[in-house]
Amino acid sequence: MYDAIVVGARCAGSPTAMLLARRGLRVLLVDRASFPSDTISTHYVPQAGVAYLRDWGLLPRLAATTAPRIVDFLSDWGDYELVGRPPPVDGIVGGYAPRRTTLDTLLVDAAVEAGAELRERWPVAELVWAGGRVVGVRGPGGAEERARIVVGADGKHSLVARAAGAEVYRMVRARAFQYYSYWSGVSRGVLEAYRRGRRGFFVFPTDDGLACVITAAPIHEFAAVRRSPAAEYRRRLGMVESLADRLVGGRQEERLFGTADLDNFYRVPWGPGWALVGDAGYHKDPQTGQGIRDAFRDAQALASAIAVGLGGARSLDDALAAYHRARDAATDEIFEHTCRVAEMAEPTAQDLALRAALRGNEADTALYYGIGDGTVSPRWFFSEANVARILAAARLNARQQLVHGEVDVGEGERGD
Repeated sequence: MYDAIVVGARCAGSPTAMLLARRGLRVLLVDRASFPSDTISTHYVPQAGVAYLRDWGLLPRLAATTAPRIVDFLSDWGDYELVGRPPPVDGIVGGYAPRRTTLDTLLVDAAVEAGAELRERWPVAELVWAGGRVVGVRGPGGAEERARIVVGADGKHSLVARAAGAEVYRMVRARAFQYYSYWSGVSRGVLEAYRRGRRGFFVFPTDDGLACVITAAPIHEFAAVRRSPAAEYRRRLGMVESLADRLVGGRQEERLFGTADLDNFYRVPWGPGWALVGDAGYHKDPQTGQGIRDAFRDAQALASAIAVGLGGARSLDDALAAYHRARDAATDEIFEHTCRVAEMAEPTAQDLALRAALRGNEADTALYYGIGDGTVSPRWFFSEANVARILAAARLNARQQLVHGEVDVGEGERGD
């Protein structure tokens, strides 16, 4: 009998298994896939996510891969290229955007090294119940394994969540969809984000010198796009002239990936003998790039709760209830912000005025990109008071430059 069975071995499940095994618990980690293998993903590990890898002793392994560090951000809404760098997080400067073939394998290996038993190509068919509690899982050929707790880290369509009857208590249906592929000869070495009306485009460097090039659009356009996704993908990329020019000289190296399966939701992440982590319990649109960081954070929190509960310092149910409350408190604001971003509304005059005011304002541009890095509060940054402060500072700076220019001219005239 195991202390814990973790179903799903990607960026939520493997860290959970690793951290439990490091605490001396007997852990079984299972997945229907084998590793390395790919999955649709945001790719991005922001600085706060990198800090978890550092604390777990895994950052040197990621840094040794071909996934480059990403330090600078660039955005262009058809106005100008705003370049900046989010503030460091706990001494970490720069994020990474590894392929999931790289990241998930690294995490699986770390879980096994910590002592977790791994079974690949082992799909779970159902949960095993006794006395109103989950006590194990049933896998291929009816094979049964039992544990004191079963953790569902099996994604947004989690079998564990469905079989356990996990309640969805907050739902915002998909507001956008995405298509992406990998290109050579395109990356500028920074994280690029473009807006053209209600369409979004993202470019960032990833493994092996490639760039992941993404298009996003409101969900109502999906039916039309899916009829000819490759042609639409190329056509839409042409809306960004600076990107289109690079693509002419680049090469699409892999097939096109796409999804509109992007509902935003919260599930109750625990019950008698079971718990959820990662997308199984909480999922949102990928445009804000926080999924992997959230998976790391919740894996650490859940592993701590399980260790405390199984160790007897606190009842397991109480520890899991506290994990639930902490998760919701930590994610409420970014969930709300992500759902708003996913609407992909036309930029307003106020939006463009704010971006114009950030030109040359390095400190506030850093905070602006700190939102995308998940460490600056969007409620605070976009609050009426803070936006007014930034706009006022831009007006004052413009007046000072004007006065300075007039003085220079006057002095020049006197010099003649």
